[in-house]
Amino acid sequence: MPTNYKHETVVNADIETTFAWFEHEGSFRRLMPPWEVAQEVRADDSLEVGSQRVFKFPAPGAPFINLTWIAEHTGYDKPNYFADTMVKGPFWKWDHDHYLKEENGVTTVVDDVTYSVPFGPLGMLVDKVLGGSLVTGRISSMFRAREFRLKRDLDNHAKFLNMPRKKILIVGSSGLIGTQLVAFLDTGDHEVWRLVRRESDSNKNEISWNPSKGEINPKELEGFDVVIHLGGVGIGDKRWSKKRKAAIKDSRVNSTELLSKTLASLENKPDLFMMASAIGYYGNRGDEELDESSSCGEEGYFLTDVCRQWEDSANPAKEAGIRTVHLRTGIVISAVGGALGKMLLPAKIGGGGPIGGGKQWMSWISMDDQIYSIYHLMMSEGSSGEFNLTAPNPVRQKEFAKTLGRVLRRPAFAPLPGFMMKIMFGEMGARLTLDSLRVLPKNLQESGYEFIHTDLQSALNDSLGKWR
Repeated sequence: MPTNYKHETVVNADIETTFAWFEHEGSFRRLMPPWEVAQEVRADDSLEVGSQRVFKFPAPGAPFINLTWIAEHTGYDKPNYFADTMVKGPFWKWDHDHYLKEENGVTTVVDDVTYSVPFGPLGMLVDKVLGGSLVTGRISSMFRAREFRLKRDLDNHAKFLNMPRKKILIVGSSGLIGTQLVAFLDTGDHEVWRLVRRESDSNKNEISWNPSKGEINPKELEGFDVVIHLGGVGIGDKRWSKKRKAAIKDSRVNSTELLSKTLASLENKPDLFMMASAIGYYGNRGDEELDESSSCGEEGYFLTDVCRQWEDSANPAKEAGIRTVHLRTGIVISAVGGALGKMLLPAKIGGGGPIGGGKQWMSWISMDDQIYSIYHLMMSEGSSGEFNLTAPNPVRQKEFAKTLGRVLRRPAFAPLPGFMMKIMFGEMGARLTLDSLRVLPKNLQESGYEFIHTDLQSALNDSLGKWR
């Protein structure tokens, strides 16, 4: 027998603005629960009847098995209603109606889902025996996460609705941060293009380049308002061999220098060049409180040297009069990648705890604050220079481990000596887990940005879907 589930979300936006957010392709990615590792295969840029969205995701409890979900839109009455049904997927039935109604400029979105779990009555029985954790609990968590994303996205877009929409070019659009940033900007009705290192698809707003060979077509870069460079070989993906270090540095410095010089040479230069950097710029500083006025770390320290050269490679754009912003990012809280993604498995089995004594400071930022702060700086025309993208309350590593354990309801007392990190992961493991950086977002806060997550537990709750 089918089960019915309803969820209401109230947003501070009129019905036309709210419906328009859903109509953008990026809404699909933004509504995906932040703990789900999902791959978007295809998404039609429409909610009209017959359009489809296809994605793959790991099977619950069997992460090495990918499931495919094909959703087809079956109802459309702009701006009041749209609907979709599962054509292929893990449920026996999934029909999702979305109703929108407005009163005094405030819109209520009602999600009305009728579903049947796999294996019919047996599946329903198992779900009830387990307290709804298999299906009902996951659905409830999913819609709560969707509510947060919808409300926050619309609130952050609303801050700059009176400004013209931008034509934006993004490098690193398929990365952990880039994927979410592209989706968010798209839902704000900005024109988003991708600079990719493969053959471009003209139907998907893509431009090709090959920075390792110094190949880029300046004519294709004319006329953009904003260029955002987030690309680079992963810092924590592999041990730091001599070859890997060269790839980490060259993928950042050489590509930024090529892009910066090209932008400086254009007839129609962008108004803004934003580029990723990292708090590794400051080196290993113990208990010292650091902000953007703090000195660079010691010369010869790998991460510091990379960040310094990385930022300097943007000088041609800056000298050409292009407003330039350096995004010195800390540990981004994401359940599907980055530092937290690597911590989850040992933490879930009770293996989390102090590393190397746990006194080292960890400067973190939630994924939502990462995206919204970039947008804030992009749309704030007076913003330029260096900005630490870190939450205002860094924590010691032992407190990070303890908080993560509390959110996961797992013990977090198993210590791991620092020398073990060096043995297992070499210099990379030592630097990324034992260095102490107590970094504060002074410039970002003075620019007027207000954080969604100022404490670590709320950021982890939202990222993992673990609310009490």
